[in-house]
Amino acid sequence: MKFKTALIQMAMSADPSANLHKAVQKIREAANMGANVICLPELFRSPYFCQKEDAEFFNLAEPIPGPSTEELGKVAAETKTVVIASLFEKRAPGLYHNTTALIGPDGKLAGMYRKMHIPDDPSYYEKYYFTPGDLGYRAFDTSAGKIGVLVCWDQWYPEAARLTALQGANILFYPTAIGWHPHEKAQYGAAQRDAWRTVQRGHAIANGVFVAAVNRVGHEKPEPSAPGLEFWGASFIADPFGVVVAEASTDEEEILLHEIDTARVEETRRNWPFLRDRRIDTYGGITERFGGK
Repeated sequence: MKFKTALIQMAMSADPSANLHKAVQKIREAANMGANVICLPELFRSPYFCQKEDAEFFNLAEPIPGPSTEELGKVAAETKTVVIASLFEKRAPGLYHNTTALIGPDGKLAGMYRKMHIPDDPSYYEKYYFTPGDLGYRAFDTSAGKIGVLVCWDQWYPEAARLTALQGANILFYPTAIGWHPHEKAQYGAAQRDAWRTVQRGHAIANGVFVAAVNRVGHEKPEPSAPGLEFWGASFIADPFGVVVAEASTDEEEILLHEIDTARVEETRRNWPFLRDRRIDTYGGITERFGGK
């Protein structure tokens, strides 16, 4: 099976409605370029609010299905595309998730994935906002075959990639919001971005799947005096051999388009049969925190 996927690398304004409108327009543009599956960045409806802990930001959350999935459903049906959209989900009063909705070409909600790994680092205070996911690792049946979705901090965990691949996914999508602390960029910036790309290329190789990571761009500050975060863009697609076959710029909005041929999954796994040679009888310790305890 062959299909074209598009990653929408974009910058966010302070206006959620404007961000949604921009996303809809870019979905149309990507569809006109021939895209069949279109993925938006993490939490695309707003600036990355997790830079600080502020209860007012809970007002950005919405139910799923809800206003965003309704609008995105319309454009998915109009363009006959699969849309992958990362949203701030309000599940119940006081219960929120970082959730990605998958919308089919019929405009209907086809599935949801709730981010499993929740960071708590300087300017990434996600544990204040999000409850860890409880839907498990999933591969969704779509018109483009089986698709896996994970989110940002999930990118660093081989267990998440493996379990999603074992559900039958041919491609793993990672909606992302990752960037530099400006004061660290000169010393650590190149190495940080390289590590981010390298670990995901490793997921592609170890599982024999395509990996597609879509990031935002722009320098976002929670207050004018704050250093903020400089999002590094560099959205990319890697093939099942780990080769980066498409990559976006570090600082510009753009649509990254690439044709996916799922026959590459079979071809790669025949030559590197990692799934065949797994010793599942020896992996019991993986469910322990550390040292078998």
